[in-house]
Formats: sequence, C-alpha cells, structure tokens
Amino acid sequence: MDLKSFLFTFQNEVRLYVFLAGFGLFALWESFQPRRRLIASTPKRWLTNFALAIGNSLLIRMTLPLIGIGAALAVEKQGWGLLKMLTLPGWQSFIVALLLLDIARYSQHVALHKIPLLWRFHKVHHADVDYDCTTGLRFHPFEAFFSEGILIIAIALIGPSPSAVLVFEIIYLFTGFLTHGNIGLPVRIDSMVRLFLVTPDMHRVHHSSVLAETNSNYGGVLPWWDRLFGTYRAQPVAGHEGMTIGLDEYSDANALSYPHLLAMPFESKPGSAFRSD
Repeated sequence: MDLKSFLFTFQNEVRLYVFLAGFGLFALWESFQPRRRLIASTPKRWLTNFALAIGNSLLIRMTLPLIGIGAALAVEKQGWGLLKMLTLPGWQSFIVALLLLDIARYSQHVALHKIPLLWRFHKVHHADVDYDCTTGLRFHPFEAFFSEGILIIAIALIGPSPSAVLVFEIIYLFTGFLTHGNIGLPVRIDSMVRLFLVTPDMHRVHHSSVLAETNSNYGGVLPWWDRLFGTYRAQPVAGHEGMTIGLDEYSDANALSYPHLLAMPFESKPGSAFRSD
C-alpha cells in the first residue's frame, strides 16, 4: 500500500494521531516553558474547550456527510473547480490548492470579525481569558458548522484533489495547536519563521483585548495574506507578557462555563455584539 492509499484508508486514524501528537507536544512545551502566566483554572478551561471540540466534531459528522475528502471526491467526480480548468501539472495543482484553501480560511476569518452576526458566534473563541493550545479548540457549534460549510464551498470552487484536502486538513489541525500555544521562540528565530509560517507570537496579537490588535493577524497557517492585505501587526503594544487576552466584557473566567459559551451569541451585552474598526 502506497502512502496515498494509506492516508485515504486510515484518514480518521491519521487525524486522531495528528490531534494527539499536536496537543501532546505543545501541552508539554507549555508546561516546561510557558510564554505567559495563566490566570484561570487550567483544568476547568481545558474541560470546557475539549467539550466544545468533541461536541462540534459529533455535530458536523451527523449533519454534513460530505466534508473534507468526501467533498473533494464528489467535486473530482463532477469535474468542478478552477484547477480543473487550468489543467496544471500534478505537483503545481497540489501547491496551488493548498495556497487557495489557506486564503479561503483567511477570508472566512476576516468575515467572522467584520459581519456582526458571525462575530456573535466567533467571540466565543476570543472570550478565552488565557491563551494556550486548547484555545484553538474553542469554537461555538454554529461557527464550527459554518466553517465546514465554507470549506465545502471552497473545495467546489477550487477543485483540489482529495490528497491536497487531506494534507491541508492535517496541516491546519497541527498548526492550530502551534499558533495558539503558550510558547515563544527566540526573537531572531521567530522573525525568520513568521516569514513562512504563522508563529504563536504573531497569532497571540490577534487575541488581544485591544480592538486594533484583535482585528489583525487573521492567518492560520501562512502569514502572507495578512501582509498582502494590510492586516499584519508585528507585536502587541503592551508586549506579550503585559497584554490582556480575551474580551473586556467577558473577563470573569469563572462565568465562562460550557452552557454560558453556548448561550453567549444570543446575549445583549455592551461591546459584545461587534468588534470592527
């Protein structure tokens, strides 16, 4: 069995192992070399964030039968998508597919901040008062459903191969733990890495309580889209140790229970409805 056949046959197992490896690696790194001091109860936050992740995964699998590779296989069978029209060589089509899928995720993230209705659900992610590898699991079920829907549309428009979709999903899953990690690289190394990959220090700026910083650094894997579209911000004004994480209107960590996070989008709270420049 070649690598491609192996990945397709055991795609769910591969995702699970990548998830466990990503979480294990960065949770261990955080425990030995944390970038910031955490202020809330880690067990309580982790329980809440994992509950959201597990619930969202079950919801998506029950409601969207053609996600990820399934959608790519259906699109490939129909011959849809931009890449089918361009007829690029295999490896070029693969690279372009990864780039276009990543810019689709960037565009979706911007929309979550700029459209008031979508922000109501996305603020669940930003309401985390601490920042560690489990923050990347913290999404409202509606946002998780919306994100998968956008991915399906992107796959239909782009026409990536199933292999490209699987590789992108694996990269996006692993880098979700990396970019949300309570870790830091030496300044010189970070400055070089962020030319090609979103680093924890780069994305942490996006979780600042300062509005101008919240509306920056939307990239999930590649940092190029932020630089290209003018949403890049190098550092937080208060520094990484001094910055406040989260949303001012949701600063009480004890009140951010799982039921509260599910109800949060439907609350009327000053400052919570929309955070756009």
